[in-house]
Amino acid sequence: MLGLQYFSFEEVWTPWFMFIMALIVIAYFYVIGPWREKHAPAEPSATVMQKIMFVTSIIMLYIVHGGPLSLLGHLMFTFHMINMSVSYLIVPPMLLLSIPAFVWRKVFEPAWWSKLNFLAHPIAAILLFNVLFSVYHIPLIHDYVMTHFTIHRIYYVVLLITSMMMWWQISCPVPEWNRLTDLKKLAYVFANGILLTPACALIIFATSSMYSIYNDPQVWVEAMGYCVTGDPSRLMELGPQFFNLMDPAEDQQLGGIIMKLVQELMYGIILGYIFLHWFRKEHKDDELDELPNNTNTGTA
Repeated sequence: MLGLQYFSFEEVWTPWFMFIMALIVIAYFYVIGPWREKHAPAEPSATVMQKIMFVTSIIMLYIVHGGPLSLLGHLMFTFHMINMSVSYLIVPPMLLLSIPAFVWRKVFEPAWWSKLNFLAHPIAAILLFNVLFSVYHIPLIHDYVMTHFTIHRIYYVVLLITSMMMWWQISCPVPEWNRLTDLKKLAYVFANGILLTPACALIIFATSSMYSIYNDPQVWVEAMGYCVTGDPSRLMELGPQFFNLMDPAEDQQLGGIIMKLVQELMYGIILGYIFLHWFRKEHKDDELDELPNNTNTGTA
């Protein structure tokens, strides 16, 4: 299906990456369990929902970076953009909220973190992620990153870190470290949507395929060399079009549309949640303000 039958089990499922993700899950349950009981017994442990969110986010990261979707992302641009959407728009807030506050406090306890405080500023965080994401999708840079394994891995890790920095401003897991009010968060999410739009528009409205790794067999084989074992030239006789279900330009446009739709969906959900939280808080404050007046009236 989708051409995956031409690849081995190791190439489709990347067992070594599966092992690393499993170790991360084990480490998580150790920290919120035995480690917390020994070093921070007064701190509340992770809730059931937090545990579910963490395991789910790790599974999603594995599928898009080490599972079938990772390989499919080298065969079709549409899957590549699905992977980007999951990695940087869905997983980061889930990871942030799934880790208890006491863990974050412990991680950022060392004094040397204060030297990097400027990176945690909301404006710095929003610019870092959106600029890196947009620059990555410039055709020349995208093809270069995809055909250089070490740079590819480093860039993806940096994107994940900066996306978490950006989402931290919206879904801060430590209440006392929250920098933005609800109204400012609404503006922040709206600004994120605007900053990400140019990259999506460039992809959606392009009339031809911009990325060589999806239309140039030689470049495609070079990129596939990091996904397959043995000599990747065995794929040359098939070529990228053999695995693509549509015209490269249409594939590219669909990928851009999916990215934009996921972005709008996620930001829409977050906007709705923040607005509801702000609305309830304002009405609760109003009720508290009216309470003394009602009490005085009743006494009189």
